[in-house]
Amino acid sequence: MDARVKAFGRRIRYFRKRLGLSQDGLADKASLHRTYVGAIERGERNVSLLNILRLADALSVTVKDLFDEEID
Repeated sequence: MDARVKAFGRRIRYFRKRLGLSQDGLADKASLHRTYVGAIERGERNVSLLNILRLADALSVTVKDLFDEEID
């Protein structure tokens, strides 16, 4: 998978752990399936815009934060 997709997944994991959430907890807050969140974090999924918005809301960050290369 593309390096940018993997970097996005690492940022999702960073923010999730910062909040002390499990993958299950994040999945619940974002109305996604736990295995889907895991695949995102491993860089195996190309995430849709709607799901990016859901993740940002669930993590209490901006969409821009999820793409900030400084957080990698």
